[in-house]
Order: sequence, then C-alpha cells, then structure tokens
Amino acid sequence: MSRPSTSEASEAYIALGANLGDRQGTLREALHRLEMHEEIEVVRTSPVYETVPVGYLDQPQFLNMAAVLRTTLAPEVLLQVMLETENQLGRVRDIRYGPRTVDLDLLWVEGMTLDTPDLTLPHPRMLERAFVLLPLSDIITQNEESSGFRGLITTALQDIDGKEGIRLWTTNVWECGSEHSGS
Repeated sequence: MSRPSTSEASEAYIALGANLGDRQGTLREALHRLEMHEEIEVVRTSPVYETVPVGYLDQPQFLNMAAVLRTTLAPEVLLQVMLETENQLGRVRDIRYGPRTVDLDLLWVEGMTLDTPDLTLPHPRMLERAFVLLPLSDIITQNEESSGFRGLITTALQDIDGKEGIRLWTTNVWECGSEHSGS
C-alpha cells in the first residue's frame, strides 16, 4: 500500500475517545482502520488517558488520546472516513455526550480554517476540553510551534479546569500495544 507523500499531504490532528466495551482495543482498532485507508497514515499517537465524563455524567470513564494523521484527503472527506470508522465500530448516537464505543473528532488540519454545516476547523470546543488538550499537547512537535498552534494548546491547557479528572492509562496503544500501566 502506498502512503501519502509528505509533499502532497497535510497533517491532521484527531482526538479519539471510548467508554464502552474494550476501550483500549477499540482505540487501537480505530487507528488500525484509519491506517488501512490508502490515503491516511498514522504518524504519531499520544499516550492514553482515563478521564471522567463531561456533560452527561451518568456513564463509565473514558479513555482518550490524540493522533496525527498524514493524509491527501480533503478535511470533509477525512471526516466522512472517521464517521464511517465510528459506525463500523458500533458507535450509536442516542444521548448527546453520552456513552460510546468510540468517538473520533477532527481537531485541526495544518492551519486550515473551515466553517461548513458539517465541519468547523479548528474544532470549536477543542480549547475547552482538558481531555483533548492534554493528549494533544503530547503530540505537537516543534514544527507546529512556529505556527502558534503549540502555544495556543499550551496556554489553553494551563488555564483549563478538569485536569484533576485525568490520569495516565498507558503510554502507547499504537506501535507496540502496551498494556495498562497501573499508574
């Protein structure tokens, strides 16, 4: 399978979450399914964090992480691939912010701004969610620092409430599939 070349591809940052079933296995499978798409490459992943629910509280704790994808897909097409992946992994949308097998959010695509009925970039609530900001801060490289993206995330993370409800679950589910850290 040929991967997107750096010259023609964009980097996309996504958030992944799960709180039903085999949470860690589902996150790994979501990444695997994205990687299997000929126009998507999983470049980097954050550690996985266990987090308390936000919004709708009567549900199990989540596992959350972030990933960088390299893709030649337009953001709207990438979003559709992500939604199809959610559906394939049993995502049901019956309670807003409710329990789910998997949730994939497109957060940012190489500095692009977009506002359509189906997609807003950067993600409009990204800076309000510690469970998104912490994993995201783990995968931002020095390249993003020059664009101001890293500074934006770092500043938002310093000022946000809810960090006390987050704990490291495992350092890696993608490359080596490490097990629960017990920390």
